[in-house]
Amino acid sequence: MALIQCPECGQQVSTSAQACPACGFPVAEKVSPQEPAASGELLLEVRPSWWTYFWLLLFFWLLIPLVIACIKRSSTILRVYRGRITLERGIFSKCYREFFVRDIRSIDIDQSFLARIVNIGNLTISTAATQDASEHMEGVPGPHKIRDLIIAQRQEPQTTKADE
Repeated sequence: MALIQCPECGQQVSTSAQACPACGFPVAEKVSPQEPAASGELLLEVRPSWWTYFWLLLFFWLLIPLVIACIKRSSTILRVYRGRITLERGIFSKCYREFFVRDIRSIDIDQSFLARIVNIGNLTISTAATQDASEHMEGVPGPHKIRDLIIAQRQEPQTTKADE
């Protein structure tokens, strides 16, 4: 049983644990390189870190900032699949953006000094589709790991139905 670092709080978590005991973050199972995964398999699901809403949570006793932080955090989800990335925004009305890994041209990470301390950052994914095809997500926990996962997906050989 190996230990990995929780992407949300940084504590050591067993690989057999379903969630981090410290913060409750669902710890995803790592896909070993020997086992090819199905093309529709979800590799990673990311929500903004609670650190993004620090000032709202500091004044939680006012109740309204707590509600705002919970709604804003639950309204944005980044999912990384094999060969594609989806970004879902909204609570009542939804906006879905889908990027194919082969079309991604750049992945930018912006971190302030304090964001580097708590390991969060702003992630911008740009594609070759159009001039304005970029998506920005704020407060992403472990942005460097997400970037590395996307780059690893891009470098993997693409399989087609004819290959199988």
